[in-house]
Amino acid sequence: MTSQSNWEMLPIDANTDERLFFDEHQWLTIEAATARIIPTDHDPGAREANVVRYIDRYISGTDYIYANADGSGFLQLAGKDFEAWITRMQAMQDKYTEGVRELDEVSREKFGAAFIALTEEQQDEVLLTLSGEPPVQPFLINAEAGDEDSTAGGAPPSNQPVSDEGLDFFHTLVFHTRQGFYSDPVYGGNKDHIGWKVIGFEGPKSLAETQDGSHTTKAFLNMNGWPYSQDPQSP
Repeated sequence: MTSQSNWEMLPIDANTDERLFFDEHQWLTIEAATARIIPTDHDPGAREANVVRYIDRYISGTDYIYANADGSGFLQLAGKDFEAWITRMQAMQDKYTEGVRELDEVSREKFGAAFIALTEEQQDEVLLTLSGEPPVQPFLINAEAGDEDSTAGGAPPSNQPVSDEGLDFFHTLVFHTRQGFYSDPVYGGNKDHIGWKVIGFEGPKSLAETQDGSHTTKAFLNMNGWPYSQDPQSP
């Protein structure tokens, strides 16, 4: 097996919107679906963060998997690593191709039109059908009392998947939507740091800043007044 230190680095324009795997209909369908998973409200959602670009790049092959540490390009897999990843992505491509087809089939059965032609409410109903799960309210916290809202539902964070292995299409899409919304923009999503801004994270402007010392976790904590970043000698 070839060591990662021996992999070549390929300079890639991270800002291009060129489609790598999805055709136009697939792109628009996945874009619409991600926009219902993280919708636009008082904050930008998955559509504005260009999550569909992240997914398209991720499943396209091996070019956008391991960003070089300084953000100048992507390491190119070789040998058995390359072969294993290609096999995995071929299965993922099949899952998305069939998933888009299923979205449209359910949409036509329920509402007589393709998924992208439906209203947002109708799209939500189609996605709910694919999920196979009953709708739940968000897990809310009573800010004044400091108590959990006993009427709220939803899986705790520890129950969230940490890998896309073995997931069906709907849960794969949810998982990738979260990744694309919050991951470093070098991978194609989180455009203009939208995902980070929504949660108040002042991340690095580029991966290079994590290497040259211009962005550190300590600086972020100091900026936000985190008590553990203060001088331990101070009162």
